[in-house]
Amino acid sequence: MTGPERAGPRAYDEGPVVVEIEDVCGPATFHRLPDALTALGRSLRLLPLGALQADAFTYVLTHPDVERLVAESIRRDGRLALSFRLDGRLHSVWISPAGAPPPPR
Repeated sequence: MTGPERAGPRAYDEGPVVVEIEDVCGPATFHRLPDALTALGRSLRLLPLGALQADAFTYVLTHPDVERLVAESIRRDGRLALSFRLDGRLHSVWISPAGAPPPPR
């Protein structure tokens, strides 16, 4: 198949993105990926994550190439999916192009 009916990840053109932290906050749309990454970092800092998890997210979200790496992941896989453990269970963090189907639950 070719064109819009093609299966697989949607092409990401650096447009608006949706960020969601599973069971913590619903989807939020941002016009620019850098704004989404900043908001995600602020939200994650408010959670009672363990030191290792908090440091890992800080490292990833403040990496000099984070925008390029996240955009590549979205182009390749259709969305970026990360996870963390909180209250004894895993929670997913998703960054998807605006208009993409919701992440699998």
